[in-house]
Amino acid sequence: MTLTRTRLSRRQTIAATTIGNALEFFDFTVYGFLALVIGKLFFPTFNAYGQLLLTVASFGVGFIMRPLGGIMIGAYADRVGRKKAMTLTIFMMALGCAMIAFAPTYAQIGVAAPLLIVAARLIQGFSAGGEVGASTTLLVEHATPANRGYMASWQFASQGLGILIGAVVVGILSTVLGPQGMESWGWRVPFFLGMLIAPVGMYIRRHLEESLEIEDEPAGAAPRRSSLAEVCSDHGKTVLAGILTTIGGTVAAYVVTFYMPTYAIRELGLPPPVALFGAALVGLLSFGLAPFIGRWSDRAGRKSLIVWARVALLVLIYPGFFWLNASPTPAVLFIVVGVLSSLLVMQTVPGITMLPEMFPKHVRASGMSLVYSVGVALFGGFSPFISAWLLNATGNKLAPAWYLLAMTLVSLLGLLWLEDFTGKDIDAAGAHQPAH
Repeated sequence: MTLTRTRLSRRQTIAATTIGNALEFFDFTVYGFLALVIGKLFFPTFNAYGQLLLTVASFGVGFIMRPLGGIMIGAYADRVGRKKAMTLTIFMMALGCAMIAFAPTYAQIGVAAPLLIVAARLIQGFSAGGEVGASTTLLVEHATPANRGYMASWQFASQGLGILIGAVVVGILSTVLGPQGMESWGWRVPFFLGMLIAPVGMYIRRHLEESLEIEDEPAGAAPRRSSLAEVCSDHGKTVLAGILTTIGGTVAAYVVTFYMPTYAIRELGLPPPVALFGAALVGLLSFGLAPFIGRWSDRAGRKSLIVWARVALLVLIYPGFFWLNASPTPAVLFIVVGVLSSLLVMQTVPGITMLPEMFPKHVRASGMSLVYSVGVALFGGFSPFISAWLLNATGNKLAPAWYLLAMTLVSLLGLLWLEDFTGKDIDAAGAHQPAH
């Protein structure tokens, strides 16, 4: 009976976390799929390249707030519980979505329009920074040493589901409404849909089982150190190694998923629906493959999968971009995106499992959030911006492949200093010795 109840609890945890996190990532990422339309409406005083650069920069602005959101919401999750933190992130994401959905364009209110968009992206970035740490920690803490990779894989699977829904919605709207309809009002529809996140998210997460036991501090006890101070002072080496390791997966994710549609439309001349359905393929593969990769990592170990996936990515990045430019057809786009995204899943699922495993329970959400949000903020979120800038500066359409190649190489260094906790009890006494 207890085993049946435990399995049911895990299924409920997976369902609630997956649906809620997918809604959050739908809200956060749909902006990237609408980059060209938003550029025309909110940055009309610039040329086409300037509009694109400013739009992808405002996409990246959301990532500036991720570390702050990760630190603050992660500390909140370690102090009052994972459920309350995840509820907070849902409302903040919905607020940012509403601000964009109702935002007047540049033609209506002038320079205040892009400022409003930037403010909304900052709020969404703050929310996303806390969501990943809290939700992944909850999944890991509901797992056993034998299935942590599988449980944590649903965090990445839910991101894929959000991306899939976002790409399909924008793709259908673009096909049905055409460029004029999208610029007139169609671009607002995904953000109105995203506002549903608050009531839906509250409903599905209401019955989640809290994984953190809140202990009352004894009277007269010395004030507890902040979780951020403890993570940085006692686990500083782990934090730095984790950030380095995170770089490879996040850069690959944002180049393949969010920059590739813009690249396919603007540089290769492919129609928007084709490019968007290429992004939908990334989401579909992420959602479908993640649980299997999670199971695999529980058997083969986290580090070995990450290493082999990144070596394969290093070998295939440049030929993939070269083939796509030599033969810019929908079939080639889908093949290249499919192969790269499969390797992305293979490295990201064990990577996102390793992050919470590296820290003791009382600072786990803080440590996970800090490492992930800083890694994503410094390199992942601005990948579309850097890729667009490199392409314009060099005039070489293969420039995005260079950036992805370099960051994948750098990310391999971090794995040298990380311990693989596959199959180990991460809450056992002495499991996490402070590393300086």
